[in-house]
Amino acid sequence: MSETLTLPPEILERRARAQAWFESLQQRICAELERLEDEAPEELYPEPASRFDFRPWTRETGVGGGTGAFFAGRLFEKAGIHTSAATARFSPEMAKTMPGADKDPTYVSASISLIVHPRSPRVPTVHMNTRFLSTAESWFGGGADLTPMLDEQRSQEADDARLFHAAMQAACDPFDPEWYGKYKAWCDEYFFLPHRNEPRGIGGIFYDRHNSGDFEKDFAFTRAVGEAFLEVYPKIVRHRMSEPWTDADRAEQLVRRGRYVEFNLLYDRGTMFGLKAGGNITTILSSMPPLVAWPV
Repeated sequence: MSETLTLPPEILERRARAQAWFESLQQRICAELERLEDEAPEELYPEPASRFDFRPWTRETGVGGGTGAFFAGRLFEKAGIHTSAATARFSPEMAKTMPGADKDPTYVSASISLIVHPRSPRVPTVHMNTRFLSTAESWFGGGADLTPMLDEQRSQEADDARLFHAAMQAACDPFDPEWYGKYKAWCDEYFFLPHRNEPRGIGGIFYDRHNSGDFEKDFAFTRAVGEAFLEVYPKIVRHRMSEPWTDADRAEQLVRRGRYVEFNLLYDRGTMFGLKAGGNITTILSSMPPLVAWPV
């Protein structure tokens, strides 16, 4: 059911700008992944190339919705690049945890969130999301992290890790030379599975409730994170997608995907927020890999 919610025009204008950016980034990322799908060598990926399936959706509470872009292809076994925007109210339980929502639980938000699960065990899984949220206070959040599937690629000194971290640092440094170190450490702490005492992947950056006091600076930083992802991940895919793999590599990949499922269902804030805030269940849970194994 839609509602009429009144918010300051400045906040609505900022949300509109963020929403427009996230939606344009979604289109560019989808186009690039489709190009990679076309480029994949047929000897390793003999199936026909696929295209994204765009599915608009509308919120059942508050005002808003988004577009889910779903993919199941030969190079990318499963991918989802989703945008959303909302004007709504937090539940009393959630309002207690959100800055500025204790007196008025009304909020606006806009976001992009993506997950890519390649078919090849040689190509790392990747996750990225950025978002804008405003109650009586406003902030940005998000980041990007890389998860190689094979143990030989899971070192911080491996080629893919160094390339990915260099891109994230290049996004941070023009705004504040301390942000990369701060947000890298936060990513390492956040994407960790305490029940297994191991990291999910090789990290990247993670930031939340980011508000320097300068909206334009923070919005530009969030755009830079999106641009960095769009530049670096296709480079990694092109470098790895022609490498052959073995049945043992595939088995190792499916076990490592199990760790991904464990994190997303047990610890991921975005999953919990989306489900509690009335988001689209199909897009929220599309982060789950299509095939996974927990060996006995």
